[in-house]
Amino acid sequence: MNGTLNIHNARIVNEGKIFHGSVQVKDGLIYNILPHPPGENPTPDDNSETIDADGKILIPGVIDDQVHFREPGLTHKAEIYTESKAAIAGGITSFMEMPNTIPQAVTQELLEEKYKIAAEKSLANYSFYMGTTNNNLEEILKTDPATVCGIKIFMGASTGNMLVDNVNTLNAIFSKSKMLIAVHCEDEQTIRDNTELFKEKYGNRIPIEAHPLIRSDKACYKSSKLAVGLAKLYNTRLHILHLSTARELELFDNTIPLSRKKITAEVCIHHLWFSNSDYAEKGTLIKWNPAVKTKEDRDALFNAMLDNKLDVIATDHAPHTLDEKDNPYLKAPSGGPLVQHALPAMLDFYHQRKITLERIVEKMCHAPAICFQVQKRGFIRKGYHADLVLIDPDKPSEVTRDSLLYKCGWSPFEGHTFHSSITHTFVNGNLVYQNGQFNEQVKGQRLLFQR
Repeated sequence: MNGTLNIHNARIVNEGKIFHGSVQVKDGLIYNILPHPPGENPTPDDNSETIDADGKILIPGVIDDQVHFREPGLTHKAEIYTESKAAIAGGITSFMEMPNTIPQAVTQELLEEKYKIAAEKSLANYSFYMGTTNNNLEEILKTDPATVCGIKIFMGASTGNMLVDNVNTLNAIFSKSKMLIAVHCEDEQTIRDNTELFKEKYGNRIPIEAHPLIRSDKACYKSSKLAVGLAKLYNTRLHILHLSTARELELFDNTIPLSRKKITAEVCIHHLWFSNSDYAEKGTLIKWNPAVKTKEDRDALFNAMLDNKLDVIATDHAPHTLDEKDNPYLKAPSGGPLVQHALPAMLDFYHQRKITLERIVEKMCHAPAICFQVQKRGFIRKGYHADLVLIDPDKPSEVTRDSLLYKCGWSPFEGHTFHSSITHTFVNGNLVYQNGQFNEQVKGQRLLFQR
């Protein structure tokens, strides 16, 4: 953008501190951060645009390290345009998207096609994982660590040929890759065995409540332990996605500073919010892989996130149509839409005094930037990209069908009223979202990485 933008009179939450002040932006970058008493407005440049935050909370834009935006090939469920728009309304300014689209992003050419789509359509900043199969090692090793967020391995619960279960392949990837490897950990054989046991009992009418018993804590632990073992053997940079069980937490360390960790882990909103007691009401709408498990698992995950065993909060946004979800357990797909409501959900936990604003910002903004070595994002710092979010902490927002921006048109949070609202979202210094209105003239940028 030309000229300067002055966001003044804000409660700035950044790097473990909350202070009143202003943030000034020039040419898309933060060029000044001015602490000042409430109500005071430092004199901006003559040509600046001024936005009065009126005491609202100002945070760095959220970085979501795990989404499925379904393009190309599955655009009846979602598109990069629609889901990035929903993300922006939810305060997510950057996303990292998974490779299990159609075609799957398992060659460098197919990966770059997704970047081209995003450059034309995405309102948020973007990166895309390189996908793995049992036989594409040569393509994997071509991936540029400076321009691609990571390599994704499905060690369970994938479609087509993206399930990587060949031990020789896993050893080769972990030993030869110089990039961050992100993994979905569930042991497929354990899941198959459990499924057969429930089929013997229920036939094809398995109840949804069986989901966390089929995709059990044993299945998760066995696969996560394997991944951690390989990472330790080869000194690989490993990031385990969507932890769902208390049992897995013993695999992670909270004594090492995040910037020095070789093995990191993520927890998702749905595993912090829902438990198996919610299946009776929500049914397949909360069918995810890994499964939402017990209240004890949920509480242990929350505490481990606060205790730094779990490093990042993400969404695993993975929409399906209602028609697809409205099926018996065995036919209903796993996944649901979350990017529009992830930050409001965490702010509800803040109002419940379960977490501080500083910790929310740490886990949703700073930590993803540190884990993935994102270049000049995730913090409110001079010289950083001006990805910023204004929050009214006391403006309720009800989740109604009409308020949803997801292409799939539904949310597991429908009927819930969040305590807080996102009022403004800035991407690279551009005001892209303001109180329900969007500026779609400028698109997001490709994320770069300091590796």
